[in-house]
Amino acid sequence: MALKLYTVHNSHPCAAVERALQRKGLAYSVIEWPPTLHPLFQRAFFGARTVPALRSGSEKIVGSRAIMHWLDDFQPEPRLYPDDPDERARVEDADVWGDERLQQVARDLIWVGLRHRPDALVSYGRDAQLATPAAVVRLAAPAIARAGARLNRTDDAKARRRMQELPAQLDKIDAWIADGTIGDARHPNAADLQILSTIRILSSFTDVQPMLAGRPSLAAAQRLWPPVVGTLPAGSLP
Repeated sequence: MALKLYTVHNSHPCAAVERALQRKGLAYSVIEWPPTLHPLFQRAFFGARTVPALRSGSEKIVGSRAIMHWLDDFQPEPRLYPDDPDERARVEDADVWGDERLQQVARDLIWVGLRHRPDALVSYGRDAQLATPAAVVRLAAPAIARAGARLNRTDDAKARRRMQELPAQLDKIDAWIADGTIGDARHPNAADLQILSTIRILSSFTDVQPMLAGRPSLAAAQRLWPPVVGTLPAGSLP
């Protein structure tokens, strides 16, 4: 049965789910929505505004965690959630934290950064499925950045708090790598994909790069994905 993955380009939870599909060896096609307009399409198709979403025949699954659990039921091997109860509990705790806490950090930062440097949106769209001329993106970028910031209810004050909180969050991730909860590049689990996809997008923010330099979390993300195409220039974030 054909699987269809609905995404927004450079979305970190979408990257996590796509890597899960690849890990399962499943064939799928990608439908890419325009950024900031995706809530309209998602509500029309799935009754929920967020991406990613997966369609399998008449079955519809929305959200990265829900999709990864569904994938383990659909094709059990290789596992995204361990069979061992203790290991599974640790992975699921990290998975929930990555989904509910860390993902929003990257969203808050990128939309504030793009409000200050809307021209950076051109670089993030270079390899998008929806090929839009750079001149058109450049003209639309300020409005897209404002809409993205409103959609995520973020502003400079929130971004400043996110930047202050980030080192402690990176310490938490590195501790999970040290104790083996995540970090096995040969057998990445759901928490690996959930958390390290966010590290990957954060590594494209020049103001965040010094916080990531030399960290196990950055090395782990780089083992799972190539770098993001796109850069948020220095001075974009508070």
